[in-house]
Amino acid sequence: MSIAEAKEMAEEAGVDLVEIAPGAEPPVCRLMDYGKYLYQESKKKHDAKLRQKQIQVKEIKFRPNTDEGDYGIKLRNLIHFLNDGDKVKITLRFRGREMAHQEFGVRLLERVRGDLADHAVVEQFPKLEGRQMVMVLSPKKKEVKVGKSAKQSETDAKSEAITQ
Repeated sequence: MSIAEAKEMAEEAGVDLVEIAPGAEPPVCRLMDYGKYLYQESKKKHDAKLRQKQIQVKEIKFRPNTDEGDYGIKLRNLIHFLNDGDKVKITLRFRGREMAHQEFGVRLLERVRGDLADHAVVEQFPKLEGRQMVMVLSPKKKEVKVGKSAKQSETDAKSEAITQ
């Protein structure tokens, strides 16, 4: 088809003549509303951007002499953050003479690491930054189960019931 005929068809239909594959021989063109096409493409990009999960770094602060009750609550919050897919920065703050007994802090961070072994992987091992000891944990990758999904098996069960 000649270019003039294609332009005439586009004008009659009230749409645009858009060149899809200029490198092809002959060049491939399509009749479409180009403004609508651009709008739909921008909507697709926007929706894809919304569906992406932003990984955040949450911070939980400990002290070397954190009590059992407080430790349990902080541990529960850590598990919640990790299950949501966020990284966790554990900050252990030393004050005054506590700097002389850094082994208490190391012991506490090792205990946290042991308690979270099922949920997290250590990304940054404990290191001292001024008067703070910092450790960063990232969530463990979720295991993908091999087999049919729940929806698939449900529809299979329904189809079997109908055929019988």
